[in-house]
Amino acid sequence: MAAAADSFDFKSDVPEPGILTRAWRFLNVVWLAVYVYLGYKSVQLWTKFVSNKNRTELYRRQDLRAARALYATAIRLEGLLIKASQFIATRADVLPDEWVKTLSGLHDRVPPRPFDMIRAQIEHELGRPLYSLFAEIDEKPIASASLAQVHRARLLDGRDAAVKVQYPGIEGIVRADLRNMIFVLEILARLERDFDYRILIREALKYVPMELDFEHEADNSATMRRNFAADPQVMIPEVYRELTSRRVLTMEFAPGIKITDVPALEAAGIDKHAVAQKLVEVFCEQVLRDGFFHADPHPGNILVQPGPRLVLLDFGLAKDFPPAFRDGIVRLTFGILTSNREGIVQAFTDLGFRTRNGSPDTLLAMSDLFLGNTLKSKKAYADKELIEQFSEELPRAIKANPVVEVPGDVLLVSRMMGLLSGLGKSLDSQVDLMTTIMPYAQRLMMPSVPAPSPAAE
Repeated sequence: MAAAADSFDFKSDVPEPGILTRAWRFLNVVWLAVYVYLGYKSVQLWTKFVSNKNRTELYRRQDLRAARALYATAIRLEGLLIKASQFIATRADVLPDEWVKTLSGLHDRVPPRPFDMIRAQIEHELGRPLYSLFAEIDEKPIASASLAQVHRARLLDGRDAAVKVQYPGIEGIVRADLRNMIFVLEILARLERDFDYRILIREALKYVPMELDFEHEADNSATMRRNFAADPQVMIPEVYRELTSRRVLTMEFAPGIKITDVPALEAAGIDKHAVAQKLVEVFCEQVLRDGFFHADPHPGNILVQPGPRLVLLDFGLAKDFPPAFRDGIVRLTFGILTSNREGIVQAFTDLGFRTRNGSPDTLLAMSDLFLGNTLKSKKAYADKELIEQFSEELPRAIKANPVVEVPGDVLLVSRMMGLLSGLGKSLDSQVDLMTTIMPYAQRLMMPSVPAPSPAAE
């Protein structure tokens, strides 16, 4: 399994940490996995002897203990574990509040690195002294995350800017962490067949390098900026390419309120339901119109200005679909919206899904996970009860007819939809998904149908 991490295309000569550091990080990850696993296992056994009320309280306490242990370990290790924790914190739709509230502080409040280290990284990457690059730069970061931190600056021509600086040596740390996570998930899959998350690490091996290449992110940002140039309700900050390298990205400064900070939105007179509506529309346009979408819409990457106007940040993880794949996603969406069983099965097949005996049952069950269950519930997001109901049905369908091939791009779409569902829950979304999504799907299925007008909606 270690070879898988080696094959990951980091395009870097950054070495991994020394053997003692690697061993220390490995032991921390193993300790965390054992602590959390045994905690839930003991609660699972003990709840056989208590009432439902006490069972709920026992699980609540264990959720809090486990989340605090993950938070503490993520802060201690930083790197990939913080990124994994940030994803967990976005799933307010399906995860207990103890997990979401405990880990939400990791979105943009990771302990920052010393400015001397950041200064050295900027000067090394851009090849000039700091004073010759910026008129001024704030030594205190405005955000610090898993792989980089952001400092506000003023360019020599007076423009306000945000400078995103990758932590020195983080690529080597991420490689080591991937190996550790592969090992732990391999053991977990053998202990608990119902908790086989190895597919997640395979996706990480594919996509994490993209987030470590800021020139790649700058290209993605430019594409997204062109796609939404005509929409005054969406802002994509301009990247200043002359002050950007593989590990430093300088962009237009864009103030705003974090999308999940509902009290701040209300204080600014911004309607949270209008924000939720615009958010769904923007991602419909990305997936169903452009075939190019932001695959990491966690709360730290989406700000809101009055209007409401959405500010989209951090395009390290963005995906450009081949035309045939985008068409397949459109046909799958249209099939789900119109309850067309044959269309759903055909779209899944065309996208590259394969089952053992070709029976459509598993694919139809998966369509509910993709979008169908949320539509049936008449809700704008998949809540915990809906996920639990589906979690009981899907394993039975898969066991009877296993899925033997799943295209990775669909998993990235599903991850994005999960993040949006979590944001919808935080915003108490009232979006009518059928009414919102159908015009986009209809237009692409029937090109004569005019594009949906934001004003009309």
